[in-house]
Amino acid sequence: MSVDLFQPITNPITKETNRTLSANTEAYVFEWIVAPGGYVPFEHIHLLQDEIFCVEAGEVKLVIDGKELIGKPGDVITVPKGKRHIAYNNKNETLKAIVEFRPGLDMHLLEQCYNGLLLDGEYDKKGSPPILKLGYFMKGMQALTRPASVPAFAFGLMVKFSYCLGVSLGWKNLYKNIREATKIEMAHFD
Repeated sequence: MSVDLFQPITNPITKETNRTLSANTEAYVFEWIVAPGGYVPFEHIHLLQDEIFCVEAGEVKLVIDGKELIGKPGDVITVPKGKRHIAYNNKNETLKAIVEFRPGLDMHLLEQCYNGLLLDGEYDKKGSPPILKLGYFMKGMQALTRPASVPAFAFGLMVKFSYCLGVSLGWKNLYKNIREATKIEMAHFD
């Protein structure tokens, strides 16, 4: 499915709505709106990027390497690269934040794939897309994010396995329009 990241995309399970504001190699910036009870579907680690939350309304609860932080309107919380973290809407009101990944690298590609799977209805009961399909797309990407529960070595093997599995199952053809939508050729797909 072709995905316009500049239009709001909502995960019906996690109650998150994302809308890209800008995307380049320096920074990937998006608006993150989370309904009451909403959350990020799994604790994760950004291997090469800092993630910066600028809270505009409501309250975010971030757990970074086991330490709980609360962000209120006007607060800026940075999750340094390599730190495991997860985020939740902490109040019974809508949370609105501007979130940045620095550097941006090719985060737009990861978001294209993540949201394409979401819009195709491919997510589990917690709202997370299939890890094997995400792993397939991540091969060759710089904006790597891995579940915190998966050790780095195992994650590397999983990405390689996912890619081989995806090639054999024809995932390239299923998501061909993702590459076309971004107008970027990725050598590992060809």
